[in-house]
Amino acid sequence: MKALHPNNVHNKAYDFELLVRAVPALEAFVLERHGRKTLDFANAKAVKLFNTALLSVHYQVAYWEFPSENLCPPIPGRVDYIHYLNDLPVSGKNSRVLDIGTGATCVYPILGKAVYNWDFVGTDIDPKSLKTAATIVGENGLEGAISFRHQRDKTSVLKGIVKQEDKFQFSMCNPPFYRSAEEAAAANSRKTKNLKTARGRNFSGNTNELWYQGGEKAFLHTYLYESSLFPELCEWFTSLVSKKDNILSLKKSAKKLGVQDFRIIDMQQGNKLTRIACWRY
Repeated sequence: MKALHPNNVHNKAYDFELLVRAVPALEAFVLERHGRKTLDFANAKAVKLFNTALLSVHYQVAYWEFPSENLCPPIPGRVDYIHYLNDLPVSGKNSRVLDIGTGATCVYPILGKAVYNWDFVGTDIDPKSLKTAATIVGENGLEGAISFRHQRDKTSVLKGIVKQEDKFQFSMCNPPFYRSAEEAAAANSRKTKNLKTARGRNFSGNTNELWYQGGEKAFLHTYLYESSLFPELCEWFTSLVSKKDNILSLKKSAKKLGVQDFRIIDMQQGNKLTRIACWRY
């Protein structure tokens, strides 16, 4: 993996000996190729153990258990988002962050707390995911820093979940990509076929994590519009944006809604390019 944020500890080669010491079960999946150790990244169990080891070694996360149906987030890429948020100009040093769609893995809150000592409020529409995330927080002794709220309206992002007294320096989000459960399932099938493996999948995720009516574009525009209803809620509203085509329409809508500062941050992670949209009023 190349071109991660300069502060990302994963810019260097992975120390598999250190990772295996932290999570011994990982050793069964470590491979030797061209004189270097690597991993079978097509194997879902290997990927989960690998990311669990990264959290243990680099972020002092001792417990990270969640159902196999939930997405297993790649830690190097997720922490990149955290580092880029930290680069944005804000009024103070002690950040409070709103994590929209925190998911069962609670990945952004545990990373943000470990790296920059940020406090988090995580939201999600799935109570089961929130229960799993709360267990992760409790097992790691982070109850005082990370709390959760259940978003009961699946069509809303901020409405119905934020409080009048809420103030955050950042909001962050990894939005659903697909327009329907069927589209998500078809993409899963294609990816599994391309991996040419019968040993499992590394592309998982329940319907709440993978799709939103209208897809990523619809979700982003809902998020943007609702942010205009609470312009003082965050110093910066932010979201990952996978589809480049969504940037232009988002920028046009932001201008109409009174956004004063709209920025796009490019993140290069290996061969993958993704973006963070950032705006403030």
